[in-house]
Amino acid sequence: MGKSRARRFRRAPFSPAGPEQRRGGEGGPEDEPAAELLEKLQHPSAEVREYACASISKLLQQKHVIPAFLQRDVVRCLGPLLMDHSLAVRETAAGALRNLSACGGFEVCDDMVTKDIMTPLVALLKECSTGLDTNQLSPKKCREMNKNYIEDIANEAINLLWNVCECNNTAVSIFNKEGCLEAVLHYMKKFSTNVDLAISVANCLQAVTEDNPDLLSSFNVSAQHVLETVMLCPESTMKHILLRTLIAGTIWNIKDTIPPGSLGSMVNAILKIFSESLAIDAGETIIRMNEAEKNRLKLAAEPETEENMSDVRDNCVLSEDDDMEEIPKGKVKRENDISDLLPSDKWELKEVTALLMAQQTALEIIVNMCCSEDPSDDEWEELSSSDESDLFMENSYNEGGGLLMSPLCLSDEVNSAFLNNLIPKKILEKTAFPNSVALDICMHNPSWKPLIKKLNAVQCRALTCLHSILLVSDVDCLGGASALQSLAQHLSQLVFSKTELPTDTEFLEAITSALRALLQTMASKNISQCMTSEQLLALCEAGIHSSNASVRVNVVSILGISGSVLAKGQDTAETLKMIGKFLLEVAMKESSLVVAGEALDALFDVFADGKEAEKAAVQIKLLPALKEFQPVFKMRMRKEGKGQYSTDQLCVLDNVKMNLRRFIAYQETLGKTPA
Repeated sequence: MGKSRARRFRRAPFSPAGPEQRRGGEGGPEDEPAAELLEKLQHPSAEVREYACASISKLLQQKHVIPAFLQRDVVRCLGPLLMDHSLAVRETAAGALRNLSACGGFEVCDDMVTKDIMTPLVALLKECSTGLDTNQLSPKKCREMNKNYIEDIANEAINLLWNVCECNNTAVSIFNKEGCLEAVLHYMKKFSTNVDLAISVANCLQAVTEDNPDLLSSFNVSAQHVLETVMLCPESTMKHILLRTLIAGTIWNIKDTIPPGSLGSMVNAILKIFSESLAIDAGETIIRMNEAEKNRLKLAAEPETEENMSDVRDNCVLSEDDDMEEIPKGKVKRENDISDLLPSDKWELKEVTALLMAQQTALEIIVNMCCSEDPSDDEWEELSSSDESDLFMENSYNEGGGLLMSPLCLSDEVNSAFLNNLIPKKILEKTAFPNSVALDICMHNPSWKPLIKKLNAVQCRALTCLHSILLVSDVDCLGGASALQSLAQHLSQLVFSKTELPTDTEFLEAITSALRALLQTMASKNISQCMTSEQLLALCEAGIHSSNASVRVNVVSILGISGSVLAKGQDTAETLKMIGKFLLEVAMKESSLVVAGEALDALFDVFADGKEAEKAAVQIKLLPALKEFQPVFKMRMRKEGKGQYSTDQLCVLDNVKMNLRRFIAYQETLGKTPA
């Protein structure tokens, strides 16, 4: 909840929300300066106000124009229009504010809350909720426009609410205090007829329920029943799968309201939904849906008379979610889009997008389930960057490689549900590279190309999931030694199967985190590791040049783990020398103290014990190098520590400093011992 919660993944900025109106003979909104458009918001004509809102909405997609609008107080100009007497103006104003919140980021959302956007927004949400089951337009006009203004306004308002609550604690507090939950849940009851509105509500609920104990008391039996009803809906479209996944995540967030006797069945129900989502092959779905799109377009290309085309034009609904969708008379309008990136006639593409969003969301929530007691809010986005998850186990250098695993373990309910629903197996399947045929389809189809990034995101989330499960699960639950060796081969193949080592930062962080956890688990159980020394060094050479500190931490830790295993073997001194030189160089030259500290810790592990390690240490002159570096490390901690690193990171670094002193003393003792 709020800005410090880096674990959550925010959606990418999207295209306009709210109706995009173009009048005949007028240019696009890009021809209108910000000042002129804002002035038109005060025009007595509702049509002019609506056009101004829609034009601003479109312009706000472009980040470089946002400052110009902020300087002219766009929030206070648009805010009152949320309660305009014209429903069309309300919708376009909400759409413009939604775009501002989505494309402007955290600081803009903070500014919106400071300028009291929540007051008209809460009023709009409550008024729409009250009027949800009535129709404020004449039946004839609604039928002609094939549009439900109340639900469309609510959808824009809910998305705006979601964005500001995702970024700002004050907005969440207002949500709690103003009793917005009741209104929001009322919208959810429309899920059977308006799944897009329900998905928007579910996204908002997942955001406001995370780390928000003050809201828990509002989830009475009636509120929980609404969520359970949605979870049990039988529809099998990808949008409904996404909806159920988001609701399952919300129920996990409010698990403290569930009676202890029902906790096991609740967790099982949540993971069953995730399992069903992850079981779907996204690559095959892309291939199938792309073929369906081709067939539909082929049929649509049949000759039509000018009269028919005129009918279509006369009855098109210009709404942002629909992206100027054309709806012929007598046809039922399809559900609104879940993403403003997609025109509503591309239903096949929207189905695939919903599936990938569902799978990504499921994987993210599984990570949170594994880390639900973790005090670090930065676990998700800065995984392992300060090594809090492994706690830099004190004195590990003389304990023969103790477990560097999180002290957490999965509860019996979660562990049982994981196994019953084959969650580890399905996560492993998602770590594979995307289907090459599906990738080719996306590469050669501009509107499908954004799916490539989503496919890659699912793979990275799966790898991070794997990392978390390895940290908190027993080896036997993971399938035993043979399963871990197979997993090591699989991860090695992901890294080394292509001619060049991966460079994508997100993938590198995910794969190195998973490898690190796996190799540590295998080392702790004396399971032989199948990556060669050459492969390890190649991976570390690539990773140490990454701009991401988490990747650099991971690769030096991987070297430390593998080196400590090699030190127990025979004829490994030459390899240990290469590892030692590499780690020494990182410790001495690395710009980040956290990475340098991890490199020192890795050295302690590698050269803690064993004749081969002793031989290699002498040959690389490890002791004199560390003695020379010790005062440099202390000085860097004094100069750089305060202000640049968190309290937890400084605690870890203090531990490393202490271990460095002890390790030097230990090495000196070895030097005095007769051969």
